[in-house]
Amino acid sequence: MGRWRRSGLGKTVEVTIDPPFDLASTLESGQAHRWRKEDEGWYSGVVRGNFIKMRQSEHGVEFRAQPWPETSVIPILQSYFRLDDDLNAIYQEITQDQRVATMVNRYSGLRVLRQEPWECLVAFICSANSNIKRIHQVMEKMAEGFGEPIVMEGEVRHAFPTPIQLVEAGEQELRRLGLGFRAPYVDKATRRVVEKLLDLDELIDMPYDEAKARLMECVGIGPKIADCILVFSLEKMEAFPIDVWVRRALAEWYFPGEKTPSNQALSEWAHDHFGRYAGYSQQYLFHGRRLEK
Repeated sequence: MGRWRRSGLGKTVEVTIDPPFDLASTLESGQAHRWRKEDEGWYSGVVRGNFIKMRQSEHGVEFRAQPWPETSVIPILQSYFRLDDDLNAIYQEITQDQRVATMVNRYSGLRVLRQEPWECLVAFICSANSNIKRIHQVMEKMAEGFGEPIVMEGEVRHAFPTPIQLVEAGEQELRRLGLGFRAPYVDKATRRVVEKLLDLDELIDMPYDEAKARLMECVGIGPKIADCILVFSLEKMEAFPIDVWVRRALAEWYFPGEKTPSNQALSEWAHDHFGRYAGYSQQYLFHGRRLEK
């Protein structure tokens, strides 16, 4: 587990994290969509209503935040970066696969994030037939349009809107922001959350298959999007999302010269092959294959 220790560093707080930890690989690996890369290694983003600026330091990270005091943000970041995971123990399991071992060696310290389920749900509905840059844009537009402003050092970011705020905006406003055909999907899923037909926190304690089926009751959530939500926010480390990059990785690295199986067959194969930490393996394969493009 990562140990966080507070020490003053000007306006920032420096926190020690047990290695391995790679902030850049983690934030740039397509998991979360509210981070911006700035000068001198800084990243700015919004996590659970807090505007955070952070960068990697020699022994961990240094950061500053608003509106909560930094000492209150530390446990949020500890959860967000899953520092309660024993990453070295996970590596011992997933690096039995040589291709995953290569990616772990290349991107050691990349961590699977534990995101807020509601925001994660919307982000990955917006990921349908899209790309990372566009997902960033529409998530930021939703926050700016309907979320509460947060000011730090004269700069304004916005908290992600609550389900009530988003359902009050309505489908047409979502279309105006550029969600396109995804707008009714986001609107319908939001209404299910508001009407308590979908309790995201309840899914955390459900078995993987049952939680996935519950998510797929939402129009616009198929197997891939459901698996993304499950692994990045609902504690289902066995989930193995298959997007275009992962499908290419599996086809080229595991089924060369063969007809690539269907996504359903690939998913079943991946669960058997990669085991209980399939989600970690998937993230390393996705990041590595996408950067090799």
